[in-house]
Amino acid sequence: MKTALLIKEIYAEAFRNLGHYLVRNYFKAFAWFSFAMFGIVLYAFVFRLATGFAFD
Repeated sequence: MKTALLIKEIYAEAFRNLGHYLVRNYFKAFAWFSFAMFGIVLYAFVFRLATGFAFD
């Protein structure tokens, strides 16, 4: 739990003094999109491992 709070604080600090409203929201959206894409990649990898895919 301490790690999750640390990550949350780093995330909040990164966007605190970023500047213009549109730029700040663009980077927030891009960060969440990147987290979502990384989650999809992890899901696909675990699915392939669970189904016995041969990584040749």
